[in-house]
Amino acid sequence: MSLTLATDPPFGNVARQMSKIMDQMHKGYYNFAPGETWTPSVNLYETEGAYLVCVDLAGVEKDKIDIVVEDHILRLKGQRPVPTSADESEPDPHRRVRVHLMEIDNGSFSREVELPLDVQQDKINARYRNGLLWIELPKK
Repeated sequence: MSLTLATDPPFGNVARQMSKIMDQMHKGYYNFAPGETWTPSVNLYETEGAYLVCVDLAGVEKDKIDIVVEDHILRLKGQRPVPTSADESEPDPHRRVRVHLMEIDNGSFSREVELPLDVQQDKINARYRNGLLWIELPKK
């Protein structure tokens, strides 16, 4: 597959990247705020016949992802639990875990992507594989 970097993509949302960087700076290295809504990372691609949105949702159960398209805005919402190494089916009541660092976001997430005007909104297709949500947006 050949990739080309678009300098003026039809999605035009550079401010989101700056906001994410600023959020990470304000959050700090040791801060843990489970009540905050986090924003998953997104890659945007374009082929001759469609736009592709790839969303990094590792650890999120497929049925915990909501996708809504309205007024040329793709809205994603859902939940990701705190990752654990223990087998949750048989928790050990004597096992204590001390958190030293928690960088993997958890809890509620939300993300909006502005869509180009030439998207066929009634033909959008999504699939979830290996922690990545792929949304195909066919062009008119």
